[in-house]
Formats: sequence, C-alpha cells, structure tokens
Amino acid sequence: MKVARRRQAMLEAVLSGISDVEALRERFNVSEATIRRDLSALADEGLIVRTYGGAAAIIGKREPELSLAQRQHEQEAVKARLARAALEHVENGDTLLLDGGSTTAELAKLLGQRRDLHIFTNNLAALPALAALNHSKVTLLGGDLRPAGMTTYGVAAQAALERLSADKLFLSADGVVADLGLCEASAEQAYLKEMMIRRASEVIVMADATKLGRARQQHWTPLLSHWTLITDDQAPDGMLQAFRQRRGVTLEVVPTDSRLALV
Repeated sequence: MKVARRRQAMLEAVLSGISDVEALRERFNVSEATIRRDLSALADEGLIVRTYGGAAAIIGKREPELSLAQRQHEQEAVKARLARAALEHVENGDTLLLDGGSTTAELAKLLGQRRDLHIFTNNLAALPALAALNHSKVTLLGGDLRPAGMTTYGVAAQAALERLSADKLFLSADGVVADLGLCEASAEQAYLKEMMIRRASEVIVMADATKLGRARQQHWTPLLSHWTLITDDQAPDGMLQAFRQRRGVTLEVVPTDSRLALV
C-alpha cells in the first residue's frame, strides 16, 4: 500500500476509534515505527492529535451533540451493566455526586438498593428514579437548563458545589481519552465536571467502549488525581492498554455476561 493511501486509511481508522499503536500495527501489518511516523505526519497536518500510545481525532473537529433521547437508546444493555458495576462502589450512608448523562441515570435506578444516601445531582433525567427513593435524601444542583442533556449548569450549580463535599462522584462524558481526560460539547459542562472532581474523595467514570479514545468535541475536563474507569469488554485491548498504562487509573471491565472483572 502506498504511503498516501495507507495514511488516509489510518486517518479513517483513528476517526472510527482505532487509535492504539499496536491495534493499528495489526490492522495495517506494518512496523510500529511506521505507524508512529504515519501518526506524526497526520498530526503535523492537523488531522489528528497524538496521545500516549496512539492518537485521537482532532479536538476541534466537532460532532453534532446528540440529544438525551438519542443517547438513551444507544448501548442500552451495556449502560445497564455499567450501572450495576458502579453500584458495587456505593455503600449505605454515602454522600454521592451524580453527573448528568444516560449512564448515570441508569445508576440512579439502582440506588434504591442502598439506604441513607445523600445524593447531589444536576441530572434531571435521573429525578424520576431518585424521587422514588424511600430512605435517602436528594438535593438538586440548581442552575441554567441544558435541554440537550437535561442537566443544570452555570454559576448557580458551581456555587452549590463550592459548599459541599462527597464520598463518591459518578461521571459520564462524550468521550474519554487516557491522557487528555473527559471530552465535552461545552466549556460550561467541562468546568462543572472539574468542580465536581474537586469536591469528591473518589471519582468513578462510567463510559461504554464506544466512548474510549473519542475526542470529537472541543472542551476537556482533565483527570489529574486517582480515578476509576468502568467500561465494557467490547473495547479493543489496545485501547484499554492506554488506560492500564496511566498512573492513577483503576480499570474495571464489565464482560458481556455481566460479571465484573477487575483488570
């Protein structure tokens, strides 16, 4: 395969989520050095961004943001499994921060299995499930409404976060890249997540395999301290390896048979 054709095919592979050097080497049957040269050339052209162990789609090349209704029907069974795995981190009496998103809304449906929780959330889609809890307290973070995600954000939500702390934070994201953090559609979303991280003793990110290595939005929440990633086993091993190699990351992979494997 000629260099130009191979690099075009490699660009398409990276945009589709195949971003680890080893996975690309196997796909194109060339040396690791060749893969790294090709990725560097694509990065020099501004087509991708180089990451630890691979590459990701260029940050400024945005995807249209899906509505909450659209996201709720994507990977439904997988999100339910991720939520069951996340519930294992919740103990009776915990104070929780629950981020927006369809996966965290799935976790909200399970919190009735715990008692005496205090749950702070900006996730309006989770409120029907949270309202049904009999032995826990729910506090809604006020602020401006984001109809696309059915969440609150802005100054009021930030001010509320400054006056609380939580045992555990459960986060979702449009994308998760090992050495960049959480990818979001707006600066306000990214900053609110950053504030949530500052207020929590334990940070848990819930992201199905399609979100890993995905960097098609412009705004980022860095993950600088220890955190846990819960994902599913549909992710290529090369993609997971990027997270395994990061210091401070605990990776939990949920198999398709719903058993939890700690990697």
